[in-house]
Amino acid sequence: MIPSPFTIFLACMALFFTLPAGAQQPPLPGQAAGLSWISGGAVEGGLMVARVAPGVRLALDGEPLPLTADGHAMIGFHRDSDVPAHLVVTNQDGTRHIIILEAAQRDYAVQRIDGLKRDHVTPPPAVLERIGADSAAVRAARARHDAGLLAGDFLNGLDMPVEGQVTGVYGSQRILNGEPRQPHYGIDIAAPRGTPVAAPAGGRITLVRDLYFSGWTVLMTHGLGLNSAFLHLDSVTVAAGEEVERGGIIGTVGSTGRSTGPHLDWRLDWQGRRLDAALVRRQLAGQRAE
Repeated sequence: MIPSPFTIFLACMALFFTLPAGAQQPPLPGQAAGLSWISGGAVEGGLMVARVAPGVRLALDGEPLPLTADGHAMIGFHRDSDVPAHLVVTNQDGTRHIIILEAAQRDYAVQRIDGLKRDHVTPPPAVLERIGADSAAVRAARARHDAGLLAGDFLNGLDMPVEGQVTGVYGSQRILNGEPRQPHYGIDIAAPRGTPVAAPAGGRITLVRDLYFSGWTVLMTHGLGLNSAFLHLDSVTVAAGEEVERGGIIGTVGSTGRSTGPHLDWRLDWQGRRLDAALVRRQLAGQRAE
């Protein structure tokens, strides 16, 4: 199918309205083919929120996008989103429009962390089986998207789960004890041990587990494929399957797992894509679900 001139125009607008993290969010493209952009922007680590008319379906790179009961959907962009995404909008009458979304690229810092236990940088063979089991449990939890009656509460914005000094940022290349490792996908917030950690939005707990690298960890689904992860907790006050409202306490700040001091590592992911919690908070700040 050859895209209509208006579809091509909309695609160009989607490419134009991209920006690096920290910049002010511009307006998004207007309504087209039963879809209206509401907030966000196409940028690595960020998201876009849309609303569709009744009966309209969305698919991103061939995968259907979940919708709230009132037609909200979201699209997230991974740290390294160097391949354009194709959003297909299908109307009730079967007509389709294709929107090409190309995420603005970002530069990432390099962060060096020393003083970690050697076994937490280069794990011994004896713990590899545990690490594999941990990874499988996290993948399974991230695939659970039923947030119950609290699904989509994050569209009203995300609160900070704990107040403190930000000591680590999203996307930074980590050099641990002098050895290059994977990028950091969360934001680190230093706070005294025992400080309560609150849910940034409503959702359902999908995992409570003591993981080798991240210590006591809680995963929470907010609906539409968006998950929060809270790492290095000292204590946990929730159980898997429990629904937690915005502001509900899920645990306390700690230094369990691979950590050099008490802090919360808060992470967001969407459909396997790692998002920047600090950027997403800014993107959602002016957006309110109707």
